[in-house]
Amino acid sequence: MNTTEATEDLAAQALEAFDDLIAGQDGLRPRPGQREMARHVACTLAPVTLGKPDDEAAPVTRRVAVIQAGTGVGKSLAYLAPAIVAAVAKQTRLVVSTATVALQEQLVHQDLPALAQRLPVGFRYALAKGRGRYVCRLKLERWLADPHAEPDLADDDEVPAAGAPSGERLAWLRARAHDLAHGRWDGDRDSLPEPPEPAWWSAIAAEAASCTARHCPLYGGCVYFEQRKALVGAQVIVVNHDLLLSTLGSRQLPELDQCLLVLDEAHHLPAIALEQFGCRAGLTRLAWIDQLASRALKAGQEVELNALADVPPAAARLRQALQEVARLAVQTWGARLREVVGDGQPLCVRLPRGRLPDGFDVPLQEAAQASAAFLDALRAVSAALRAALRERPDEARRLSQLYAQLGTLAPRLEAAHDTVRWLLHEPPEGEAPLAKWFTLSALGAGAAGDTVRVQAHASPIQPGGLLRTRLWSGVRGAVLTSATLTPCGQFDFFLREAGLADDPDVETLAVASPFDYAEQGALVLGGVSVDPRDAAAYQEAVQAALLRDLPSVRHGALVLFTARAHMQRLAAALPAEWRDRVLVQGTLPRSRLLARHRERVAAGEPSILFGLQSFGEGLDLPGRLCEDLFITKLPFAPPDDPVGEARAEWLRGRGRDPFLDLVVPATATRLLQWVGRAIRTEDDRARIVCYDPRLLSTGYGRLILQGLPPFTRRLEAP
Repeated sequence: MNTTEATEDLAAQALEAFDDLIAGQDGLRPRPGQREMARHVACTLAPVTLGKPDDEAAPVTRRVAVIQAGTGVGKSLAYLAPAIVAAVAKQTRLVVSTATVALQEQLVHQDLPALAQRLPVGFRYALAKGRGRYVCRLKLERWLADPHAEPDLADDDEVPAAGAPSGERLAWLRARAHDLAHGRWDGDRDSLPEPPEPAWWSAIAAEAASCTARHCPLYGGCVYFEQRKALVGAQVIVVNHDLLLSTLGSRQLPELDQCLLVLDEAHHLPAIALEQFGCRAGLTRLAWIDQLASRALKAGQEVELNALADVPPAAARLRQALQEVARLAVQTWGARLREVVGDGQPLCVRLPRGRLPDGFDVPLQEAAQASAAFLDALRAVSAALRAALRERPDEARRLSQLYAQLGTLAPRLEAAHDTVRWLLHEPPEGEAPLAKWFTLSALGAGAAGDTVRVQAHASPIQPGGLLRTRLWSGVRGAVLTSATLTPCGQFDFFLREAGLADDPDVETLAVASPFDYAEQGALVLGGVSVDPRDAAAYQEAVQAALLRDLPSVRHGALVLFTARAHMQRLAAALPAEWRDRVLVQGTLPRSRLLARHRERVAAGEPSILFGLQSFGEGLDLPGRLCEDLFITKLPFAPPDDPVGEARAEWLRGRGRDPFLDLVVPATATRLLQWVGRAIRTEDDRARIVCYDPRLLSTGYGRLILQGLPPFTRRLEAP
């Protein structure tokens, strides 16, 4: 059988497995769109060449599919079944990446167990989460053995990040140790009954920089490495986008050219990439620098490393240089801080075109040199400690504790080094600049001049370039899917943001939802004629419209806002008889709020949820739970953060319109997510009301409207 025949045969096998799955399971309705997606996944992954070919002259086949699957298609089954069959046939692994840990767990605890029973091929699966979500037993032991041990000073703060435990914290730590020892807790942060205090968890969280791996005396019972063992024999590994991007090149996950990759909820990928590859450093409250130097010297003495004479002067130079940058920042922008201190908000100062003010470059260069020297010394100490662990296993506990104490602070030094280097970076002509900014916060009860916290930040501004070089350059076979990849009806924006524009190996497919939107949903436009740019008048008009329309709600409804203040103001203005029917985001934990909403609807009572952006995506309210959806204002995502502002500035400099290039597609994506809350099953019926007149009165509004599902449209007079 030649290569083409083998590829066609594998694609046919993968699709046949999907067809048999649908035919053999009660309750699964055949959906043409779902089968079309499954066929496309099979045909994308079957011909992919993985690893290094035996014949170096042989061509390498690479395929990437970008699939928009409308709500109700059943995309998880459509990609899992054919992708698993293809992975098993190729004797490789499938990495499935989702946007959140919650979605990971849905796949691992619901979808994959069902598939493991029904697919014709056997496979094992495992959930992979970041190291920091697991407890480090050595750190836990340290705190319990010596509660008064030297605390780790927090970056840019005088208080300990994991300081000497209070009675309450110590009791919490003891309870965790007891539950761990008696098998009542598996060491996973996500399995705790209540989310822990961030400072409490950071004291005992596993970290790569502080881990001695198999040389640790508690390695045999390490929660993280036990989880890692499960990955070794798994054909399907479920991760999240953060973990996927943060571990590139680290070999914690399968090499991208040797596995198949599926990215679900792929519309989140560009934003997560920008978050992953940015950096920041505190420039004030730098006691941790001296603490790290002291620990490095102590560890160096333990392993008889003599080449540490440069550590104290490097630490001193670094501290002085960062303090000088902070002084210049306060001198340059401190007066502006006094103007905003009354609001309790930090002052954010972006550097136009990424250019440093006069005088900043000299101390930043000094900081870059000093941090580099300090890092070199720290790496020498770490290497010596690892060697000592191999040579002196009887001292493993003490040496591992020293290594952990160094590793807890080392990431701050690395962050400072990276940040000052990026602040000094000048891109070549034509290349996008970095976004660079400083934040200044007034601390204490006095005026702004009393105590000021200063942080420096830097970030790339083009997610597409990052993903193209860091991710896609290594990928051989991938599927990216989401319900919202075509804002304004086109793939162009997503492909550009995701680094896949003009990639010859990329194919796109839009799979329509099985829902009859024209029959099941009505989109009501109008009802408010006030220009939203007049915020006060517009909010008053929306309030009047809602008070007019809410009485018609018979069962469940969702009202989505773009501003918390507007939501709270409108909730307070409701008539007394309506306040008991409205549940406002933030007044109760989300799970309790939704449970109360379901209880009311089940009891035949009207129930109305007031929510913000987080209620506009990922919220599943089928049937009567959301028969009415009210959108108070188009969910614009203006580039008003430093990265967005820098990007808009760069686009304008190239003669492009940031509003049309960035804001409109991002808004269209959000609105698609928002209206997706209304129709969740083939049996749902819903009314969607959008009060924002710009959908009809502006060219960009009509462009956004084109990308929405084909609801029956109704116009309503104000």
